Amino acid sequence: MELTISLGQMDIALGQPRLNLAKVQELTAEARRRGSDVVLFPELWATGYDLENAEQYATGLDEGFFAELAALAKENAIHICGSLLSVQNGRYYNTAPFFSPEGKCLGHYSKIHLFRLMDEDKYLTAGQAAPVFDLPWGKSAIAICYDLRFPELFRRYALAGARIIFLPAEWPYPRLEHWRTLLQARAIENQMFIVACNRVGESKGERFFGHSAIYDPWGRLVVESGDSEVLLTARVDMTLVEETRQAIPVLTDRRPELY
Repeated sequence: MELTISLGQMDIALGQPRLNLAKVQELTAEARRRGSDVVLFPELWATGYDLENAEQYATGLDEGFFAELAALAKENAIHICGSLLSVQNGRYYNTAPFFSPEGKCLGHYSKIHLFRLMDEDKYLTAGQAAPVFDLPWGKSAIAICYDLRFPELFRRYALAGARIIFLPAEWPYPRLEHWRTLLQARAIENQMFIVACNRVGESKGERFFGHSAIYDPWGRLVVESGDSEVLLTARVDMTLVEETRQAIPVLTDRRPELY
């Protein structure tokens, strides 16, 4: 099965969700015009890292900007993913929902590795689950930004049958080579597609480099952007996952009893 994916690489106006939503609406409409099956947006695309004001933005998973994103998916008949601030049981989370073209939430993931360098641990609660979703193109999962540094999470997804991981991010300079290397490594070692959308622009003294990208199960770069706002679109062949895993049976050759 072939899948057309768009990455909505954008600057994020700190604490201005309506302004950011307007940009997401524009990019989603363009993704639809391009015939995309799914569009991915950056981490905390509505607010940026305005975490000290999380209570102003965070809502339940069927309210606020989650509802706005669901409506946008339905309006454009497209799958949409990207993370937002949520509130669950009185705690705040960095949560990425995955909406269907009918506006239904097919699943959500809350970031389990909080990034201390940007004070996530001071304001947010870490997620406690790493779900895999059954989507039209096969089993899929979500990771968010800092999660990329934890190979155990991606191996867990691979062993659960995931064929593609969607990763919204706010990854800043100077760690561009970390970003590229880790995206490629996660794709190679788990023989899966890695689809990553990073933001651009500046916020709170940090400068974000974009370079949103898709890597295939062989670790080959399918497409990569630069450091400016852009809607990046590419088509991938999902059968490549099975071909790669059959060619080099890494997952079945594991010796977990020894490590």
